[in-house]
Amino acid sequence: MFNRSYLNFNYLLSEDLPPSTSTHSNNTTDMTSRPDLPSATINHLSINPDQGCFAVALDTGFRAYNCDAFRQTMRRDFDTCGGIGLLSLLFRTSLVFLVGGGAQPRYPPNRVMIWDDQQNSFIGELSLRSEVKNVKLRRDRIIVVFLLKISVYNMSNLKVLDEIETIENPKGLCEVSQTVTPMVLVCPGLLKGQVRVENYACKRRKFIMAHASQIACLAMTLDGRFLATASSKGTLIRVFNTMDGSLLQEVRRGADRADIYSLAFSSNVKWLAASSDKGTVHVFNLKFDSPSLGSSSTLMSQPNLSNKSSPISTLPFFKGVLPKYFSSEWSVAQFRLREGVRYLVAFGREKNTVIIIGMDGSYYKCQFDPNEGGEMTQLEHFNFLKPEEEAS
Repeated sequence: MFNRSYLNFNYLLSEDLPPSTSTHSNNTTDMTSRPDLPSATINHLSINPDQGCFAVALDTGFRAYNCDAFRQTMRRDFDTCGGIGLLSLLFRTSLVFLVGGGAQPRYPPNRVMIWDDQQNSFIGELSLRSEVKNVKLRRDRIIVVFLLKISVYNMSNLKVLDEIETIENPKGLCEVSQTVTPMVLVCPGLLKGQVRVENYACKRRKFIMAHASQIACLAMTLDGRFLATASSKGTLIRVFNTMDGSLLQEVRRGADRADIYSLAFSSNVKWLAASSDKGTVHVFNLKFDSPSLGSSSTLMSQPNLSNKSSPISTLPFFKGVLPKYFSSEWSVAQFRLREGVRYLVAFGREKNTVIIIGMDGSYYKCQFDPNEGGEMTQLEHFNFLKPEEEAS
C-alpha cells in the first residue's frame, strides 16, 4: 500500500468553502470546466451526509450541485477520455475524493485521488491493494470500503487507524456520524442480515440482527444515534437505536420484493424517506421520541388508527391470525417516478420537502402534507446535466 499526501490539507477542513467554478485548466490533470461538452453517462451519484449537496461521477469528469436551492457549484471535464466511478465531497469544502470507473476508468479502481478544486490540483492519494467500493468522509477521517473490509484513515496524514472485516459488501454499504467525535460507524457484519455498530467514543462494538436476508441499504442520523436498514427483500424498513441495538420502529414499503436504493432521515428525525426500483418514493412518519434514548420508553404509544399521518391496517382483531402485512405501518406520502431508474432521496431545506435525484439526470423537489398525506406535490423538475433547460 502506498499513501501519499502532497501537502498538509488540515487548513482546508476548518470551514466550508464555496466550491470553485473557475474555468482554468491544469496540464498535469487535464481538467477543465467546459460547458460545450455533450451530455455524459452517469456512473455514480452521492448525496452529502447533511443533504445539502450532491455529486455526480461521469464518464467525462464530475460535477456537484446544491440540493436546495438547486444550482451547479462545481464542474470538471477531462480533456482526454476517462471516467469517474465514485465521487465523494467533504461537506462544502473544495476537497473531492475520486475513484476511476465506467467503461474507460480515468484512474485505477484501487486508488482514491484527492482533488482540491480551489488549488486546481491533486493534493493526495490512497493507493490500495483492492478495488474500492465506496468512500465515506468526515472532517477527521476517510473511510474506504472494500468488498470484504473497511479501512479507516486519518484525514490529516492518511495513516490507517482501524480495519473492519465485513461479509461480502458489493454495494459498499457504510455510514458514519458527522456531529459527534469520536465517530459512530455502521456497516454490514459478518453474518447475513447483520449490522455492525462501532462506537469509537466508548470503544464499544455492537451487532444487530436487522433482517433475515442480506442488508441492502443503510442510513444513519448525523449524530449517529439512529440507524435505518432495509434488506434485499425490500418490503420492510427498520429503525434501530445504535447505542443499545433496540428496534424502535418498523415500516412497510410494500408487499412485493424491491431493491431499496436510498434511505434518508429528516434533520428533526420526524420523517424517513425511501426510494426503490418500483419507482415510488415513500415518506414514513417516525414515532419514537428522538431526544430520549436507551429504554423502551423511546417507543411512543400506538397511534390513533383514524390518523391519516400514520396509515396502519384497521383490522386489529385479526392480529395473530392474518399475516403481519395487515398490521403494518405504511408510508404517509408518496411520489411516483419511472420504474427501474435509480433514484436517491434527501430532505429539502423547506419544511416537508423532499429532494429526488436520478441516474437519468432528473432532479425533483416535492412537498408532502404531514396531516393529510397522499401524493406529494411536485415543486421543481430539472435535468441536472442540462441546467440551462427550463424547469417543468
